[in-house]
Amino acid sequence: MQQTERHPWNRDFEWWTPDGPHRALTDVQAKQFNDEGFVVLHDVLDLDVIDELRSELDANEAKTAAFLREQESGRLSIAEDGAITFTTHVVVRNAVARAFSAHPVFVDLCLDLIGPDVNLYWDQAVYKKPEKPRRFPWHQDNGYTFVEPQAYLTCWIAITDATPDNGCVTVMPGAHRDGTLAHRSTPIGFECWGDANAALAVPVRAGSIVVFTSLTPHFTAPNTTAEVRKAYIVQYAPSGAVAYRPQPDGSRGPAEPQDNDGLQFPVVKAGQLVPAQSA
Repeated sequence: MQQTERHPWNRDFEWWTPDGPHRALTDVQAKQFNDEGFVVLHDVLDLDVIDELRSELDANEAKTAAFLREQESGRLSIAEDGAITFTTHVVVRNAVARAFSAHPVFVDLCLDLIGPDVNLYWDQAVYKKPEKPRRFPWHQDNGYTFVEPQAYLTCWIAITDATPDNGCVTVMPGAHRDGTLAHRSTPIGFECWGDANAALAVPVRAGSIVVFTSLTPHFTAPNTTAEVRKAYIVQYAPSGAVAYRPQPDGSRGPAEPQDNDGLQFPVVKAGQLVPAQSA
């Protein structure tokens, strides 16, 4: 699969980010995000906040893991007991996660990198287990569900230290400007073109955030340590974003507004914080 092979629905894409002044980012960081498709905010979240969130995520993930153990082969789609779990929509049932999604650092990032009207789009805890080490393939987040506008924001929060040995994020800088690339389905997830020579591992300590666009190709290596690597991902999209899903004939279905009140609630409206409602 070549870099120039675009997703068939990717037409007339133009990369764009808001002008400054910036709130969460310096001008240098904003330029890096624009040029390379990612930036790292080291140690920006208080560890007491992370510890409280970790406790809530652990309890929710334990239910996910128990569910997987009940499935044939311990798998459901790309989640696998002992390898990797995805605990989605935590904000829908957990007040701590819901409040965390409206933390000031995310509000400021939304204003810096998306605009004045932004909704939460998705959230999930991703736990990479050591029992069955496996990589998670090169992909763009917009390669899983095709969203318009194609560029939304992913905030990958390290709940535990993330290292090259336990599966920190690895990105391909600068490959976001072509929009959504073609992806193929594999047993371990959707996969797009990836250049190992351009890959840049991004190790971070707990409480840090790897911020990247939904168009930045990235992957995570196997966890070869003895401990679980824990991350929480919150994603934000411009208000009015819609999703398209493939039809049997390969065409895309009708536009699906991404404005579910329970999950995709406003975080910023007219440039102002919208306080998170109770879960």
